[in-house]
Amino acid sequence: MQISSERIAQIEAKKQELSEAMAAGTLPPDEFVRLSKEYAQVEPVAAAAREVRRLRAERESLAAMTRDGDEELRAMAAEELQLIEDRLPEAERALAVQLLPKDSADERAAMLEVRAGTGGDEAALFAGDLLRMYQRFADEQGWKFELISGSASEVGGYKEAVASINGAGVFARLKFESGVHRVQRVPATESGGRIHTSAATVAVLPEAEEVDVQIDDKDLRIDVYRSSGPGGQSVNTTDSAVRITHLPTGLVVIQQDEKSQHKNKAKALKVLRTRLFELERERLANERAGARRSMVGSGDRSERIRTYNFPQGRVTDHRINLTLHKLPEILEGPGLRDLTDALIAEDEAQRLAGLEEA
Repeated sequence: MQISSERIAQIEAKKQELSEAMAAGTLPPDEFVRLSKEYAQVEPVAAAAREVRRLRAERESLAAMTRDGDEELRAMAAEELQLIEDRLPEAERALAVQLLPKDSADERAAMLEVRAGTGGDEAALFAGDLLRMYQRFADEQGWKFELISGSASEVGGYKEAVASINGAGVFARLKFESGVHRVQRVPATESGGRIHTSAATVAVLPEAEEVDVQIDDKDLRIDVYRSSGPGGQSVNTTDSAVRITHLPTGLVVIQQDEKSQHKNKAKALKVLRTRLFELERERLANERAGARRSMVGSGDRSERIRTYNFPQGRVTDHRINLTLHKLPEILEGPGLRDLTDALIAEDEAQRLAGLEEA
């Protein structure tokens, strides 16, 4: 995708304009904050544009040198020109990627939901493995991981768990994790050594702020009751558990991890707000259904996206036909970056191809 010199000049001029406005020192605080955010978005685009402009100028200069001067100088210029010709396409692609339309939710925190699927106890154990993988990955990235609610299995792991992950660009990095994750391994409870296949469902949603979703009190039915642990045993002697039903949509959120009813209600509302925000995002996406769908996937929770094969020590992402023989490193957290990098790169390539065809 070729970016014109005029477009590059506009990008660099915009950065200069924002820089001068912020340096003036006469802006109201809220305007300064707004411009600072805009500058933070423009700066990496301008850096990529500056690199393309520099390489193009150098190419033009070296091309002229190959036509003039003595033979030795022309040979040196031709050698350097080839290096520039090799680097320029990648720089132009990097700029094109920076100019791709951004998902407005990319910089948001994310709500992670993991649920055991088919496979009984083994599926719950696998759901717990996935939750720990994302927690370790979050720690590796310097993000804050907070378990909002969890329904533990009696044999370990989780029937379902919801966590909040806060940090820079969390949703952008994790949004392609939504879908069905499948595991193939010999369960600890299997005496015959047979390989079982189980599954867990992952959903990654951009966290909503109060300004994003207005919830009317009359649209809520709030029930309180005593919390219970595994097997139905009471773990609380007060009515601290909260179940919130959003009447217009039928969405139900249950929160009982905190001993305080007030804290449980606040967490339940946070989860509800995020789910309502995602419903609205889906509605808007469906209205734009004519747009090209990436082969990376739409985040459909029913889509089988990845298989973790323990006997062979491999992880395969079926959307991009990528297999990595580093299952332990991936489940430990750091290795997950290889997968997320590949998914982001594939998404960028698909969107660039869509722009070129348009």
